Amino acid sequence: MRPFTHAFLFAALANGLTAGAAAEQVRPGVADIDEIVVTSRRRDESLLRHAGNVDRLGAFDIGSVRHRHVHELFTRVPGTWISRGSGQEHLTAIRSPVLTGPGSCGAFLFLEDGIPTRPSGFCNVNQLFESNTELARSIEVIRGPGTALHGSNALHGIVNALLPSPENLDAADVAIEAGANDFLRLRAAAPFDLAGGGYAGLVYADDGGFRDDSGYRQVKGSLKLSGSLFGGDLVTGLSFTDLDQETAGFILGEDAYKDPEINRTNPNPEAFREASSVRLYGLWQRPLDSAELDVRPYARYSDMRFLQHFLPGQPLEENGHLSLGFLSMASWESGSSRTTLGFDLEWSDIRLEETQDGPTGGSDFLNETRPEGRHYDFEVQAVTAAPYLQFDIDIGERLTLGTGVRAEVAYYRYDNRMLDGNTRDDGTECGFGGCLYTRPADRSDDFTNIAPSFNLSYLASDSRVLYASAGRGFRAPQVTELYRLQNGQTVADLDSERIDSVEVGVRQSSGAWLVDLSLYAMRKKGSVYRDAEGFSVSGGKSRHEGAELGLDWQPADRWRLAIDAGYGRHRYDFDTVAQRGEAFVSGRDVDTAPRWLASAELFYQPLSRLDFALQWTTIGSYYLDAENEHSYPGHDLFNLRGSVAIGRRLTASFRLLNVLDTDMADRADFAFGNYRYFPGRGRELFVELVWSPAGGLSESL
Repeated sequence: MRPFTHAFLFAALANGLTAGAAAEQVRPGVADIDEIVVTSRRRDESLLRHAGNVDRLGAFDIGSVRHRHVHELFTRVPGTWISRGSGQEHLTAIRSPVLTGPGSCGAFLFLEDGIPTRPSGFCNVNQLFESNTELARSIEVIRGPGTALHGSNALHGIVNALLPSPENLDAADVAIEAGANDFLRLRAAAPFDLAGGGYAGLVYADDGGFRDDSGYRQVKGSLKLSGSLFGGDLVTGLSFTDLDQETAGFILGEDAYKDPEINRTNPNPEAFREASSVRLYGLWQRPLDSAELDVRPYARYSDMRFLQHFLPGQPLEENGHLSLGFLSMASWESGSSRTTLGFDLEWSDIRLEETQDGPTGGSDFLNETRPEGRHYDFEVQAVTAAPYLQFDIDIGERLTLGTGVRAEVAYYRYDNRMLDGNTRDDGTECGFGGCLYTRPADRSDDFTNIAPSFNLSYLASDSRVLYASAGRGFRAPQVTELYRLQNGQTVADLDSERIDSVEVGVRQSSGAWLVDLSLYAMRKKGSVYRDAEGFSVSGGKSRHEGAELGLDWQPADRWRLAIDAGYGRHRYDFDTVAQRGEAFVSGRDVDTAPRWLASAELFYQPLSRLDFALQWTTIGSYYLDAENEHSYPGHDLFNLRGSVAIGRRLTASFRLLNVLDTDMADRADFAFGNYRYFPGRGRELFVELVWSPAGGLSESL
């Protein structure tokens, strides 16, 4: 654990901060649609007026699910699958396949309080473990491309974790949780009086791991102070995460996840990941006579080391960044129209090193082409600038039309800090046609993208809205794709990836139920893949169509049913033969793209102080390779949880996950001639005690 983590943990405990969720603790009844507030445009907006899909996981969902891994929480979002890896690792799918390999990184935009958690050109496929989702008061998910306010990486979806502020946290809570496989978690959250008010939260988790040598320790913290500056309201936030993980690798062999002799083993006990991040930011808002200003400056830092156990030779990667920037916008109303004009600017200093300690082993070919020593060592200075405009107008009392456009320029200046070319680190040549690793000479690159968007909403009644949207999302190439080359490719011939999307939907609340149904179609081009020569190239195309349903139904006072489901087809839209002879054929399913994803959760509250919830989740079958020759059958799981208030200050809860102890794979894959799996966890029980000094939690139950 890093020094700053120790310091924050000590300070939090010394001040008696105690854990718990911030706001809603009881599952609310089905709300009127105009009472639900979202912040997709950096301001509070009624869900009724939102033109497009957006899903909101509120404080009750986060507080009662108490996810150890983001996968457990996001099963409640239609069309979304956070595929669990080892420990806190994961891969994301939102209206998409689970994206892996070249071009997989940067397809989703992850925000915290509306601010990207990483530079746009330096993504991390496991990026959500750097977000304070456990402490969030709500999490919003937009499926598909964003609006003009969202920039690069808002390709398939956007996740925005909104952290508590002093004004929406009323009392301190403390919680301790224990469970299967030596799991222990302490959580803390408390408001305090300082200047305009403050909030601090902390989570510490220690998991022994359900597979051999696969435990982790993780700390997450958040601090906010409210005040005023230049006549406006200012909230200053500090957010940090720290992860120290032993990583378990794939198990091999068809259906190996079902074999009790294999599915708890770890073929890579030497694998690990150490990752930390810090974000300091401000949220400044000032109303003027006819307009409102919103400025969000930020500074971010990350540092990570991990063993690439999935590659021959197991090289060590060390990467990190320091970045500064701001998001700014001014919005005003004039009669029936609303205009938003903004400008975002970001600078980042990115570094990456890859080193292999020892020979590769295996064949002479592997030993020659994957030499020991340094493979890559480079820095990239990146600048991104983006002006944007959003304009909305009401036509009559029921119809609203909106249009927006964003122009974004990304500039990279790359500095290779070792020998250029396709050699070992001492300059000698590799056998068998050259080393796998190629280092380009110093260079600069820039990418310009223009993304228009259109939307409309029609208020059919006081409780029903019809909406439609069309827009473009884009992703500038990531620095790892441009400058970490292979097989002698001296320049990456890459362009920005783009996706064009259309969507129609209906959202309605009526008495005991609330429903949101949407249909979408998307075409993506410029995807990165490795061709037959092992070069990273753009030119991949795919198409994506589907339907998604979110339903909340309260048939009686003490019962409630929530259903979230999505059906999607994700297919290749180009033909080529790629590396290792794998053929991409138009019309075939993209690998790791289940057509069905669904969750149903039944809530029952027999007494005001007692409640239960039973959840069923399903993942449909999916192909494991581009040629659609190998597949995983999918699986169904049941989870049970409940809570009871004991007196005024103490609440006890339990979570029984995978109730039927189903054998399943969190992730399935086929590569290098083998089925490969991350086996799923079996039946596990977790018990938590929450103490609220003010008694607010138990009173609400």
